[in-house]
This record gives sequence, structure tokens and C-alpha cells, in this order.
Amino acid sequence: MGKPTGFMEYKRELPPDRGEKERIADWGEFHTHFDEKALRKQGARCMNCGVPFCHTGDPLVGGCPLGNLIPEWNDLVYRGKFEEAYKRLSLTSPFPEFTGRVCPALCEGSCTLGMHEPAVTVKNIEVHIIDKMFEEGKVVPQIPEVRTGKTVAVVGSGPSGLACAHMLNKLGHSVTVFERADRCGGLLMYGIPNMKLDKRIVMRRLEILEKEGITFRTNVEIGKDISAERLVGDFDAVVFCCGAASPRDLRVEGRDLNGIYFAVDFLRRNTKSLLDSDLKDDSFISAKNKDVVIIGGGDTGTDCVGTSIRHGCKSVTQLEIMPELTVERRSENPWPQWPRIKKVDYGQEESIYLYGKDPRTYLTTATKLVGDVYGNIKEVHTSKVEWVNAGGRMTPRNIPGSEKVLPCQLLLIAMGFTGPEQHIIKELGLKTDPRSNVLTPAGKYSTNLKGIFAAGDMRRGQSLVVWAIHEGRDAALECDSYLKSK
Repeated sequence: MGKPTGFMEYKRELPPDRGEKERIADWGEFHTHFDEKALRKQGARCMNCGVPFCHTGDPLVGGCPLGNLIPEWNDLVYRGKFEEAYKRLSLTSPFPEFTGRVCPALCEGSCTLGMHEPAVTVKNIEVHIIDKMFEEGKVVPQIPEVRTGKTVAVVGSGPSGLACAHMLNKLGHSVTVFERADRCGGLLMYGIPNMKLDKRIVMRRLEILEKEGITFRTNVEIGKDISAERLVGDFDAVVFCCGAASPRDLRVEGRDLNGIYFAVDFLRRNTKSLLDSDLKDDSFISAKNKDVVIIGGGDTGTDCVGTSIRHGCKSVTQLEIMPELTVERRSENPWPQWPRIKKVDYGQEESIYLYGKDPRTYLTTATKLVGDVYGNIKEVHTSKVEWVNAGGRMTPRNIPGSEKVLPCQLLLIAMGFTGPEQHIIKELGLKTDPRSNVLTPAGKYSTNLKGIFAAGDMRRGQSLVVWAIHEGRDAALECDSYLKSK
């Protein structure tokens, strides 16, 4: 490393986010960038550790699933060689502008410096590199010099689908991406709010992919507009990257009341209306002047908090059935594993600023939903829970006497997903695992049908954007081997 003592000389610093008062008044991204002098100091903190765990990508150990050469581009940033850093970054990561914004930074969780000091700011350095290269016009289409004559259909344009299409096109195959929504990007477009990932960033990358030769077909649902069997017959290979789009439902009394929505629908409709009309078409689900209750304490729940606040909600509460995490690692969660610790994300920060409290209520579950005379939700009845061992399995049990009633005119269910939608799977007769995901051999992406592959959440279950990109890339390589053998 160019600065062997950098980790001792410089403290971890991040550029300050836009203030809560300013950012809740619009839908712009809340993160900012450092100036280059400050960023170079952060690159200097990479400590030449000898055995860097940051790019291992092992699900049990941690690190970047893409195998990013993190120490190399940290050193190049320290030296001020941003274009060289971009070239190193691009060797392994096709979309650093996405992971640099929405990835939880598995790399930082396994940073060697993180054993005893705050980790290197890998994520912030990564996004600065790619944004600087875009600003300088150095991210340009890479058009394949030779085409193989083979055609591949990629179904789904989320992170796994885009990564798969990018790699297959790079290898010279003719790729068509099918997307049932009106815009491509999948989760990146409609699952993540604009303040966390500006949709201009997504569209900027889509334009480059299109110029590289990838064909995008929107408003086309496979199994409805085009049969899955016809698709298989029209292409030399098909890769399904349809995600895990079946949301987990809330099974309680009163579930059929008006004013109850899945979080994914709430976020999707808000982003679509924002892009179509700057929210002037009234086609979104509004939280304005409402008491909002969100079932689920994960990232999607946080996105619902931030979105509701920007609508002008009256109050917002998150119900989390799990216990509150500790601020520091626990002994059963040692380095270099991803640290399962409590964090205060942007939505919680904004709630604390507006209402003076964190919106999360832990070890709490909804027991009943009550409506008014018009069939609209007005109350959420809750109970505290304790986790008990029931036949070798930890199960939540309601605690008598802990019941509470929360006012609620908008209930959002952010309890995760149960697996992929099944209509394509059943039409083609694809085998599934016990969790309803498409079944492939261990470490492989080929299905039980020749020439058909699956990747991303559709294969592994609900996961992170960075793992989806990893899966899409590796599925493309396996698909390429199949096409060469043909």
C-alpha cells in the first residue's frame, strides 16, 4: 500500500448526509460525496493486511460476493489514480453505482481493520469512483467485436437479469431482456425509493447496456403475453431472473379491510407516479395525514417509513417481531462475519427528527385489525411476544397483559417474500426446492430442462442486490458454456 500507516493516522469518516429537514421535503438522494482530498485519506486507511477478507464472498465468512479487488482500488484512490481504480473495479463489478448505493457493504463487515477499528469506507469509495467516471464521460459502451449468432432470452430486468444480460452480451451472444413492467430495472427501479437510488442512475446504465447491443422489451409478461413454451422455442437458451415476487402475507383477523397494502405495492406505485407525473396523477397510495403502521423492521420497512414521511404522514410505527439487536457484535457473531448489530437507517433518523422517537417497536406482533363502519382500517391490536423453544424450534408466544391498540389508517406489510411466482415454473415443469425456488444443482444455475437456467432470488430466495448480480453473472458464464457446447 502507498500509505502503510494510513489506518493509524486517519479516522473513518463519511460525507454527511443531507439534513433531515431538507431531504424529507423532496425525493432526491440523501447521500453526498466527499471531496477528493478527503476520499484519498479514506483510501489510505486500507492497511495492507496480507490476507484481505473483504473480497472473499463466502456466505458463511462474509466479504464481497463479486470478488471485488478492493485493496487494489483503495490504493489507487489514495494515489489519486481514479481512472485506474475504475478499471480495477470494472473487472469484477458491472454496476458499482448500484451496489455503492444500496448494498449493506458485506466487504466492510469483514474488513481486517474492522477487527479493532472502524472499517475502511469501501462502499463510499466505490460509489465515488463510478460517479466520477460517469461525470468525466469515461464510462462508455463496450460493444462486442464478434457475435456468436446465438440468441438468449433473459426474463426479468432486476439486478440479476441485468448482470446476466451484460455478461452474455459481452461474450458475443444476442440478448433480449423481457420485463413485464413499463420500465426496466426490476427491484432497482420500483422496489427501492428514489431517495436511496435515483432512477436517473438506473436509466443511465440501461442506456449504456442498450447501446452495447442488448434488446429490452417492456410491458411483456412471460406466461401471459408470450407463453413460456414459445419463448423457449424461439431462443437458443433462456435464463429466468424473475426474483422472489410473492410477498409474505399477514394472517390475522381483519386482513380484508381497506387501507392494507403490501410494502412492495406501496413503493412501486409511489415511484411510478413520481416518474410519470411527479406525484401529480394521484395514482399512488398516499400516507398523507394518516397514522401509518408498518409490519416488518427490515430495509423495506425503513423505505416505507421514509416514503410515508415524505407524503406527510401523521405518525409512523414499525412493528418488529424480533428482539432489538445489540450495538456491538455478540460473541456468537465474530469477525469476519457480517455484524448483526443495531443500525439507525435514514427512515429512523427522519422519524426521530420529526416525532422525537425511533419508529421501531421490538418483540411485537399484530393480533387483530379493526375497521370502521365503512370497512376501512382504524386500529391495529398488538401484543408483546417472547421467543420460546417449541420442539427444538424457536417460536414467538404472545405475552398476556401486554396488549396495546394503535391508531392506523394505512397498514403496510413488509414481512419479506416467500419465493418466486409459480405460473412460469408450472407451465414449463421446472423442479423446485422445498422453499418453492427453482431447483438447480449445488453451485450451478441449470434447471432440469436443457438450455434453461435460473438465477437471483428466483433460485436462491430473497437476498441482496450484490448476490443477485453475482448470480446473474455466474449464470451467464454457465449459459455461455452450454451455448458453446451446442
